[in-house]
Amino acid sequence: MSVPFSSAAASTGAPHIETPTAYDGILLAGFGGPEGQDDVIPFLRNVTRGRGIPDERLEEVAHHYRAFGGISPINAQNRALKAALEDELARREIDIPIYWGNRNWAPYLNEAVQEAADAGDHTLLGLATSAYSSFSSCRQYREDYARVLTETGLSDTVTIDKVRQFFDHPGFVAPFVDGVKAAVVQMLADGEEADGIRILFSTHSVPMADAERSGPRDLDLGPGGAYAAQHEAVAAYVMSEVTSEVPAAAVIDWQLVYQSRSGPPTQPWLEPDVCDVIEELPATGATAVIVVPLGFVSDHMEVMWDLDTEAMEAAAEANLRFARTPTPGTAPEYVAGLVDLIEERLNGTPVAERPHVTKLGPWFDVCRPGCCENVRAGFKPAAAGIVP
Repeated sequence: MSVPFSSAAASTGAPHIETPTAYDGILLAGFGGPEGQDDVIPFLRNVTRGRGIPDERLEEVAHHYRAFGGISPINAQNRALKAALEDELARREIDIPIYWGNRNWAPYLNEAVQEAADAGDHTLLGLATSAYSSFSSCRQYREDYARVLTETGLSDTVTIDKVRQFFDHPGFVAPFVDGVKAAVVQMLADGEEADGIRILFSTHSVPMADAERSGPRDLDLGPGGAYAAQHEAVAAYVMSEVTSEVPAAAVIDWQLVYQSRSGPPTQPWLEPDVCDVIEELPATGATAVIVVPLGFVSDHMEVMWDLDTEAMEAAAEANLRFARTPTPGTAPEYVAGLVDLIEERLNGTPVAERPHVTKLGPWFDVCRPGCCENVRAGFKPAAAGIVP
């Protein structure tokens, strides 16, 4: 059993590491985004590297960013998250630095890891800004860690583990519960009938083949794999919490929907699309729709364009009242929950004591063999998981 690039404790390959580990740095890993009009195409080239997509096609996506001055909010959001995490660590008197790096734009992950190594911090704990299990939201970050350690020549001196996927940690879920409850209460107060309200929990679509391979291969979680199952479980929990406090919400229909598809029409992706569903809602007697960005940790471009622009326009065309609930962002519960996850690994918290709100959790510290395979690219070296 091999867990490359790992700390001594994680090298055992156990699903949950209950041995305290003296991490000396946190590696906050983000997606990255352009911060000006001149950055947009170079950024999109980074995102699509290896796929041979010409700039003419990239420009079709670039208009999303150009509509906001070529600036993605994601870097500013990660700066704010880093500062909030640092404040929470200081409040708990945990003296450990945070190094922030991105996959697709400056500051890059290799710069962050080199900075940590130069400071003498060699045992790092990865915290990616993504809560769920799939190639793009988990394994690709693990591959990034392995690639960076290899490219910087630090693979013999620096190790990188990761916190567990936190889709069902109470700190991540609480802001969604609060947001849905507030939206429902407001709509009811404004005269909407509960049976006319629909709630759509939205997340980024991924290719069906990748979805089927998300999570460990020995878990049968249905055709959408761990990715779809995790979202469904969290959405069900959110609705149960809302209805316990707002009984009228018990009659509100809800479903999981997808957005931001980017593959060719011939390639099956997770469906249904959020805008397609909104278009069909009036025929079901709906008068209002609440969209919940359940798959996202902050209001970055997929939220601002696909939901706040396209989904809102679809609702207006369907003559539906529209509300979009907040993402966690830097909500105190979310920030505290992320630091809880860091403390789990620092302290070796027993799995029985780790909080989670669905039967799927707590998820694994060390990813299992064959977890979240990319069908197009195959397996590449990855940290924080058992080979392959």
